[in-house]
Amino acid sequence: MATSISVPVSLNLSSDSQPYKRLPLILSPPILQHPFLSLHKSCNFSSRFCSSSNGSSSSPTTTAETETPCASTAYDSYKTGRFLSNEEIEKLKALQDFRYYQQLETGSMLVRVMKPEEMDITVKLLTESFVESMSLPVGYVSLVCYFVQQYLIERRAAIPHAVTLIGFYKGKQDTKGGEEEEDLEELAGTVEVCFDKRGASASPPTPTPPKNAPYICNMAVKQSHRRRGIGWNLLKASEVLISEMSSMRDVYLHCRVIDSAPFNMYTKAGYNIVKTDSIWVLLMLQMRKHLMCKKLLVSKNPSELDTSGSDMEFSSQMDTWKS
Repeated sequence: MATSISVPVSLNLSSDSQPYKRLPLILSPPILQHPFLSLHKSCNFSSRFCSSSNGSSSSPTTTAETETPCASTAYDSYKTGRFLSNEEIEKLKALQDFRYYQQLETGSMLVRVMKPEEMDITVKLLTESFVESMSLPVGYVSLVCYFVQQYLIERRAAIPHAVTLIGFYKGKQDTKGGEEEEDLEELAGTVEVCFDKRGASASPPTPTPPKNAPYICNMAVKQSHRRRGIGWNLLKASEVLISEMSSMRDVYLHCRVIDSAPFNMYTKAGYNIVKTDSIWVLLMLQMRKHLMCKKLLVSKNPSELDTSGSDMEFSSQMDTWKS
């Protein structure tokens, strides 16, 4: 499954300290549209909180750890650089416990929230996605890597209103005795999910989605793991998490006009066009995009969300779409 969306990225290449003076660089990854990766200064202080309440849930699609540490431990694991309200602490714990598991034809997949120590491998995956889609010279790799890293660092300050998910894939291998043996688990993909206005990007791509509505973006699948339903399950995991974290049921994302295959996939998944860019965006060196929306089912059980077809040819095709 792959949905290709244009990625307007603002890179600050000047030496001044004014973040609004940028040289735009348009990057178009092969999966989903990336919003503007604009850089802003963020605070670096930290504090600790503790709460004795625990939460747990389980289903065929998602699982939550039944034994959760106190809120201070959750806060230490996902430091945001700011003080959190009690409601935000509870959401932070829910994010820490979130697990989406799916059995695939060729193996299995687990999706969860990215931890601080996993940022480097996530940056590497996103950078490879940018560079591959744009066929950039080798000299640009370190530059793109730097700005992607700064973007992820800044987006961590939005937790628990926005979060980066990472998906791990564990393949199967046939042994000499005819039995199947699983490979080691490795990072296969990533996606960003915004839940509300406080998690929304300051410079979203056009057409602009409602800032108070959930939004899915920045999806990338490792090249060696495509055609296995990774992208499809990243999308479904995002929808499951949104159902748990937000009362809003309208979910938005972008799809480039030129990408007919991703558009067909989104339509199949239940997304409909809300608005389309005018041709004038081409003058800004941007690709025209559709803003698409899907209304999630109202359900207390995440397993009731549609996760069928994750191993179908359609979802495998989505992971291989190029821009």
